[in-house]
Amino acid sequence: MIPIRDTAPCYAKPYVTWGIIAVCTSIFIAMKIMPDQAAIALLHRYGMVPIRYSVFQENLPFDGYLSFVTNLFLHASWTHLLMNMWFMWIFGDNVEDRMGRLPFLIFYLLCGVFATLLQWYFDPLLDIPVIGASGAIAGVLAAYFFLYPLERVIVFFPPMLFHVPAIAFLGLWIILQVDNATTSIIFEGVTIGVAWWAHLGGFVAGSILYRVFLKSNKNDVI
Repeated sequence: MIPIRDTAPCYAKPYVTWGIIAVCTSIFIAMKIMPDQAAIALLHRYGMVPIRYSVFQENLPFDGYLSFVTNLFLHASWTHLLMNMWFMWIFGDNVEDRMGRLPFLIFYLLCGVFATLLQWYFDPLLDIPVIGASGAIAGVLAAYFFLYPLERVIVFFPPMLFHVPAIAFLGLWIILQVDNATTSIIFEGVTIGVAWWAHLGGFVAGSILYRVFLKSNKNDVI
């Protein structure tokens, strides 16, 4: 099932959502243009390499946990990028609308950091970069799941379009991530594993934190 759009109204321009999509896309295109060795070096510098924080290695100096944030803006392939950005495009605007721009940005980054932290905890000796916005976006999906459970998601299931309740679509999404996560795809066409802990961690973080970041409004359902 491919989500096409949702039916939840949005009352403000989602500039942060658009900005995140623009930054991730720009970085990915820049990496495609640069020489392969430079792109690989960038991935190892700014992707989250779990073993960097578990075992001292001279070729992976400690970076002050910077990559727990920077990895959220790196992607491995066009499929990896487009999948993440499409979900962000569909669901991010409504969550940003309910939170406000700066709170939404903080919420997004916190979910991503927690997702990355959980992936590191469960796979601390992995020596290749974990990258992708999937964990942070999973947090956004969790917020949408609780804020708009009965809104419809219009999905394409060849050859027809269907209207599916958000609670059903996103519930199925998080279940499927256990087996089909894409965060740990590092080089295009080469799959090295599935960072499903990051997806799960982002969703759990979003489920807990979204209440804190909602706008003060007595009509908010929290």
